[in-house]
Amino acid sequence: MAVPKHKTSKQRTRTRKANWKICKPTLAACKKCGELKTPHTVCRHCGYYGEEPVIEIKQDKED
Repeated sequence: MAVPKHKTSKQRTRTRKANWKICKPTLAACKKCGELKTPHTVCRHCGYYGEEPVIEIKQDKED
């Protein structure tokens, strides 16, 4: 098993860890309703995945 010969400096460690950033998710428009959703997932607004209905969305009653 490989063992480091020298201690890794603080600067080298922190430089490497600085590249772990939070990035915004990729969004795509739903083909059925046009709402933004993440790619390759079921649309939460209409329940379609591509051209097929996958889940049935219950409509909330508005009083």
